[in-house]
Amino acid sequence: MKYHPKIVLIFVLIFYIIDVVYADNSDKATMDDIIDSLTITIVFDNYPFAEGLETGWGFSCLVEADGHKLLFDTGEDGAMLMHNLSGLDIDPKAIEFVMLSHDHWDHTKGLPAFLDKNREVSVLVLSAFSWGTKNEITKRRATLREIDEPIEIFPGALTTGKMGTDIPEHSLILKTNRGAIVITGCAHPGIVNIVERAKELSGMEIFLVMGGFHLMAMSETGVLQITEDFKRLGVRYVAPTHCTGDHAIRIFNERFGDNCLRLGSGQIIRPGELK
Repeated sequence: MKYHPKIVLIFVLIFYIIDVVYADNSDKATMDDIIDSLTITIVFDNYPFAEGLETGWGFSCLVEADGHKLLFDTGEDGAMLMHNLSGLDIDPKAIEFVMLSHDHWDHTKGLPAFLDKNREVSVLVLSAFSWGTKNEITKRRATLREIDEPIEIFPGALTTGKMGTDIPEHSLILKTNRGAIVITGCAHPGIVNIVERAKELSGMEIFLVMGGFHLMAMSETGVLQITEDFKRLGVRYVAPTHCTGDHAIRIFNERFGDNCLRLGSGQIIRPGELK
């Protein structure tokens, strides 16, 4: 049986539209998922916590959620990163995803050493990342994913999407039954802006904000205003580290008391155990 070319064309267009709609929504299809079991381990930081682990300028943490494992950032030094992974009894080959928050050396330089141990990972970066960083991924035959819009990485874990212009950055949002958890690399687009975006995307109250807040050069008045903004946004716990700065961390401690968590290499946070 022969079909008229116009009929064939109509069917082709219909199937194309269905395919595009499905593809565009595949990452968003389960945005309502909630993580049941969650552990966050600080693998790399410029503050110490556990004995036997090294410290250096930068940040990296391992997110273990409902059987998935994601490494967020990789610190400044591959040897230090791998030493700490070993010291924490973390098998690099068991990690499925690496998410790099932004293209600065103190968050990306540990990546090559990690990929030398595990190339079977998806590495999530922004499209604005340099050719050099992307080449470190592709030449080791890991999977490079360039994402600028908010997507769901695995059920309950999503990105903020690209934020900022001078230093583009994206952060990680984890949806739990306690509320949303936000993990930042350096918060160059502004930590309050990131928290507001996370609250909007998750549709949840913010349970914990952790990572680098980039407040080293900010005045005490400015930091106090950020703590007020956090309280206005309903942030329950904070865990500032890395580029937040000692004076800003002190202010967060004063304003949040026991709800300000100390971070450092080797610290393990189990949100389900927090009050």
